[in-house]
Amino acid sequence: MSLAERTRSREERVQTRRILRLALPPARRLWVAIAFGALSGACAVALLGVSAWLITRAAEQPALMYISMAVVGVRAFALGRAFFRYLERLAGHNAAFGRLGTIRSDLFARLVPLGPDGIGAPRDDGGRRADSARGGELLARLADDVDELPDLSLRVVQPLVSGGIVVLASVVAAFLFLPSAGIALLVTLAVAFVVGTLVNRWAAGTSERRVAPLRAEVSAAVNDLVTNLDVLIAFDGLGAAAERIRSASARLTAAMRTRAAGLGLTAGAVSLLAGAASLLALAGGIPALQDGRIDGPVLAVIVLLPLAVFEVFGTLPLAFGAWRRVRASAERIADTVPAAVPAGVPVDTPDAAALEVEGVPDLRVRLSSAHWPGSSSPVLRDVALDLRAGERVVLTGATGAGKTALAHVLARFLDLDGSYAIDGTDVRTVRQDDVRRVVGLVEQHPYLFDSDLRQNLLFARDTATDDELLAVLDRVGLGEWSRSRGGLDTPVGERGALVSGGQAQRIALARALLADFPVLVVDEPTANVDSAVADRIVSDILRTAADDGRTVLLISHTDVPDHLVTRRLRLEAGTLAA
Repeated sequence: MSLAERTRSREERVQTRRILRLALPPARRLWVAIAFGALSGACAVALLGVSAWLITRAAEQPALMYISMAVVGVRAFALGRAFFRYLERLAGHNAAFGRLGTIRSDLFARLVPLGPDGIGAPRDDGGRRADSARGGELLARLADDVDELPDLSLRVVQPLVSGGIVVLASVVAAFLFLPSAGIALLVTLAVAFVVGTLVNRWAAGTSERRVAPLRAEVSAAVNDLVTNLDVLIAFDGLGAAAERIRSASARLTAAMRTRAAGLGLTAGAVSLLAGAASLLALAGGIPALQDGRIDGPVLAVIVLLPLAVFEVFGTLPLAFGAWRRVRASAERIADTVPAAVPAGVPVDTPDAAALEVEGVPDLRVRLSSAHWPGSSSPVLRDVALDLRAGERVVLTGATGAGKTALAHVLARFLDLDGSYAIDGTDVRTVRQDDVRRVVGLVEQHPYLFDSDLRQNLLFARDTATDDELLAVLDRVGLGEWSRSRGGLDTPVGERGALVSGGQAQRIALARALLADFPVLVVDEPTANVDSAVADRIVSDILRTAADDGRTVLLISHTDVPDHLVTRRLRLEAGTLAA
């Protein structure tokens, strides 16, 4: 293993431990749940022990006064077992699931500086990721895997501690009744712990580690089919996509069945050893009874006590299986949310200042190279770009030339080797969010929320009035369309499923105008529309920019009339052509 791989492995282990610590409730709340669990287990053991003594002693027909305390004890322990079990579940689940909000907020806080280019795998030559598959994987890690983390306290820490306390106390009690019985119980418990752990690891260990990745695979396959349904139908790929889901689901089902079988085998092994413990206690107790060292009721207690103890003990070997499952989920989350921001993703420095600009600023970029995070080859090299206030610049180039990368550099999603200044201020010395309030990016595939038109526009400026929203829709050519569809209450569907590609681009442009970016970078706004609509969209974008005096860098394959643009640039193999 190379030094870089060892360093990365060490960082992932540190991040995994941090996530596991984050999943644990505060000690005060955790110990409350452990105490209730120990009391519930103690009541279960005491219930069987007292019941065995009471039945055996009652068979001797003593006076009622000699067994009345035992009768009260049976009732108290029976009620206490259920009562403390309820309190343990209430306190334990409340503490464990109360951490989910903290975990998710922490993860999202760590993801925000990475997005969008620092999340996920390296990009291909065209600068695009497998977004649908990666989206399903990311969803699985931040939903299913996070939901596994409460099991750390519920199925690992609490059973081990509370069960360990009850088992230890029971062994001491058995030893006080009859030393040989206590030793036999201790030995069989130790053997059961080793055997149960090994059986669980052999039968279910591999499947438990595979469940989380297989869930992610199913989620990614379903997400890919749903988000790309139209393309799959058009190119006759629906059957292959459905088969991918069936195959992933079958592997997940097989892993779940294997895990269930492992749990059953573990429980069976523990039950067999519980019977063995009772037989050993009986073998040691009969001679003691004959010698007069114990009486009949005590013999019944030491023979039946192991059955109750093993009932409590049964969760201990299973805790190690739950630990493997929780740790696997934590490792996957750690892989998604690295401890450090990957190289190539810009972050705020500790002394970052506010960016203050007046009007529409000038942009000056002197870039020697830029890389997608995780990629060793530069996507841009030797780029010198000046955008003067009010310019309308069209950038063209072949697919994979680096146009999207340049747009992300300007919006500070991607870092650069070189310099980038806004009105003479180095962007590395200011807050990155401030840069993004000056330079707005309208992406090639704008994201629309599954809500109405109003909410999708208020996302850009939540203080805007309905009149302002209708006015901006008129400016981007959607006024008449929106009025015919129900106005601002018009639904757009999930990811904009109820609007066309051109309408989605215009909604994204309306959001950019509401946000009032002085500099607007528009990436391929005509990629999903026909040529007639494409011409209108490009003309509307540039005319709107000219009316407002804002700067526009338009990345487009569409021919643009000369009177609408200030100048043209072409990017070839990551470099601006002369």
